[in-house]
Amino acid sequence: MRTIKIKVPSTIDLDDQEAATALAAKLFETGKLSLGQAAELAGFSKAAFMEVLSRYGVSVINQLPEDMPKDVANAKRHSI
Repeated sequence: MRTIKIKVPSTIDLDDQEAATALAAKLFETGKLSLGQAAELAGFSKAAFMEVLSRYGVSVINQLPEDMPKDVANAKRHSI
C-alpha cells in the first residue's frame, strides 16, 4: 500500500481515521476498490465497514442494473 499526503484546511474537524474512511467509501462506491480492499484501507472488518457505508450513503450492493440478468442466470446455473 502506498501513502499519500493531503492538505486539509485547519478549520475542518477531520481526523486521519475519518479521512481514510471517507476515501475508502468513495473508492468502493466508484468501483475502484472491492469491499475488502476498502475495509482494509479504512481500518475496519468487512462487516463493520458495511455498516459504516450507510453513514456515507453508499450501498453495499455496488452493481450496475444491466449486469443483474447475467448474474441471475449465472446463479441459476450454479444453484444446488
